[in-house]
Amino acid sequence: MSRKDRIDTFGALSLIGFSAFLGANQVIIKIVNTGLQPVFWAGLRSFGAIFCIWALMRLRGKRLDFRRSTVVAGLMIGVAFAAEFIFLFIALDLTTVTRSSVLFYSMPVWLAIAAHFLLPGEQLTLTKVIGLLIAFAGVVWAISDRDGAGGQASLVGDLCAIAAALSWGALALIARGTNIREVGPETQLMWQVCVSAPILLALSPLFGDLLRDPQPFHWWGLAVQIVLVVSVGFSIWLWLLSVYPPASVAAFSFLTPIFGVSLGWLILDEPISPALIGSLVLVIGGLMLVNRAPRQVPQKVR
Repeated sequence: MSRKDRIDTFGALSLIGFSAFLGANQVIIKIVNTGLQPVFWAGLRSFGAIFCIWALMRLRGKRLDFRRSTVVAGLMIGVAFAAEFIFLFIALDLTTVTRSSVLFYSMPVWLAIAAHFLLPGEQLTLTKVIGLLIAFAGVVWAISDRDGAGGQASLVGDLCAIAAALSWGALALIARGTNIREVGPETQLMWQVCVSAPILLALSPLFGDLLRDPQPFHWWGLAVQIVLVVSVGFSIWLWLLSVYPPASVAAFSFLTPIFGVSLGWLILDEPISPALIGSLVLVIGGLMLVNRAPRQVPQKVR
């Protein structure tokens, strides 16, 4: 498919479906955590994804580009990936999907702040600062709403969700600010799973027993994560970015926490308090301002 300058019907439906899929992803993690220790199965997921990503690249006729100049950046992005999913999987073990969805998808807030100081041309404007303050207020509101979680809130879990968002932001900074950007996204993804798999599996015994009475549906959940989420899902996302304008694609990511909160309530019967809804609105509204494209000033014809 040739590159397009706007989102068409197919693109809109694909992005809405992908956002819903990411929202369901946290529900799957929460469910599989009941049978497999979070860090252990995060490591299994990365290990299995190595072979799936390689197979998909072979089918598409693509080759890995492990050039020597990107080894340090590749190791860094893999460590950030491991940290992100240690914190996210533990967060979903301790707190609700509805809460973690709001907190985890605050990542662009932390990325925008860091990019202001670390990346050229990424300085904060007044509109972005206002957006950051609004989104940050939403995060604080979500954390402070202890009573509306029906006893399922965990401060440690909430903080782990924020730590996961910070790690995700660090990963994005590495991808944009180091020479790892010189290789294709598939190679970047391979660096992430290849480095994170041994780290996660090595650290997993520190977090308790590896198995928690796993049932067949837990192993099915792991397979879904390996094949559909990490391998196929991320590949589809990269393909959408290659066809449609990145800013337009990113705009649809605001739907993901909405789906996450909704599915956590619908599937897991998690409580949704007015405060959580308010914090979700603030976070999404703030992120929309942070990611708002700058206004183009028309030049006068002389």
